[in-house]
Amino acid sequence: MRMLYRLHLSFALLLLFILAITAVLIYPLLLDNLVNNQRQELRNQASLLMNMSPVMPLMPAQESNMSTDMSTDFSTDLNTDWSTDANKNLNMNSQSSFNAMPAIRSTNAVLIAPGEKVLYSTLPVEETSELLKLSKLELPSSEVIWQGQNDRYIVETFTTSQGIQPDMQGVTAVMAAPLSKIKAMQLDLFIRLMIILSAGGIVAFLLSMLITRRLVKPLGDLRKELNKVEARRFSEVQLVESGGEIGEVAKAVYDLAGELENYQRTQKQFFQNASHELKTPLMSIQGYAEGIKDGIFTGDDATIGLDVIAKECERLKKIVTEMILLAKLESEEGIFHMDRVPVRELIEETLARINPLLVKNGLRIEMNGFDNEQDWSVYADREKLLQALINILGNAARYAKETIRIQATAGTEGIHIGVSDDGEGIPEPLLSQIFERFTKGKNGETGLGLAISRAIVERCHGRISAHNEPGGGAAFVMRFPTLS
Repeated sequence: MRMLYRLHLSFALLLLFILAITAVLIYPLLLDNLVNNQRQELRNQASLLMNMSPVMPLMPAQESNMSTDMSTDFSTDLNTDWSTDANKNLNMNSQSSFNAMPAIRSTNAVLIAPGEKVLYSTLPVEETSELLKLSKLELPSSEVIWQGQNDRYIVETFTTSQGIQPDMQGVTAVMAAPLSKIKAMQLDLFIRLMIILSAGGIVAFLLSMLITRRLVKPLGDLRKELNKVEARRFSEVQLVESGGEIGEVAKAVYDLAGELENYQRTQKQFFQNASHELKTPLMSIQGYAEGIKDGIFTGDDATIGLDVIAKECERLKKIVTEMILLAKLESEEGIFHMDRVPVRELIEETLARINPLLVKNGLRIEMNGFDNEQDWSVYADREKLLQALINILGNAARYAKETIRIQATAGTEGIHIGVSDDGEGIPEPLLSQIFERFTKGKNGETGLGLAISRAIVERCHGRISAHNEPGGGAAFVMRFPTLS
């Protein structure tokens, strides 16, 4: 399965799991919260009902047809006309007060006076009698759930101790609300909540699809580019446009492909140049050897031929030696022995090594930056760095007219060692590839000397560059980090 589909499936399953957990946790909490709210509402309604009846006189036994015996003629007593205006006012005030509250249309109420006299009831006689018995049990309000004839009810009792007449004190209101309507409200709220959560989940899923597609598509494109790298089609690799870490990886892959393309091209050029450099002396050796063997060259001609063969063999030996050295410098790790190397001593030893060439060409040396007493040092392999300086100074000696300048400076950026000459300079076409293998000027030898110098300097944690001086001549600058 593709990663895109796996991400979509995982996110969808996660949303379903969250919805299921939410449903399991919220559904009972909704009922508890609605029941608690309903109980509070019942208490508020009871208080409002009793406050809306300013006078609630209790009828004397001889003026009231209601009997305290609930089992005899209670149904008739509830509908009996009161004999006095006060009783009529009580009945009318109670009825109008209850009907005036729209919030308790589904709420049943029973008003009970002291002595278990029922003043008002919205329930049938049997259920009123059961509520009257329930009110005497004094159960905690949170536990009172009454089973009526057709439904279960939430029951709350409210007793007043204030009144205008002493007989009014102790009137109790018993309020009952059907539980079925609470559960219907619970289900309705739960369905609405699930619809909202489902809609939010669908929107989140669509957004996740968009985001994952934006994340996964660059990865797919990057995989295609890596397949090109695997097939060695480095020049066909394109930069995958993306942001964040994926963009950084894509940029690294693109740069890697460019480096591999350059390396591959350099390797091809190396083998082409190497074959050319080796082919020329081999042809000379073969020609003279076959001529001497066949008797074509005799006497002095044979001697000349043998001298040419010896020189070409020496040249071949030098080319092969430098090629092996360059390969070791670029690949092997254990051939460098790093230590503190004084710059002044290194320059003086280099000049002593190439002094015969300087005398032969009639050149003089100018040294700048070595007059102070400070002795700068670099961290490098002494013998190999000496080889690099010999190659650079030998190259300057071949092209200089009169003077070679050596300058050393030190600063916050490190120690700089510069070698320049007063020759014709480096041709512009060769300047960008002067440190490549088999890159030779007009009087060059093998074309490997500067490549070896660059490999040595870089392995010694330095950098080397070349440029032409404004007044003429070539300049090479080596930069090394400052020792602490």
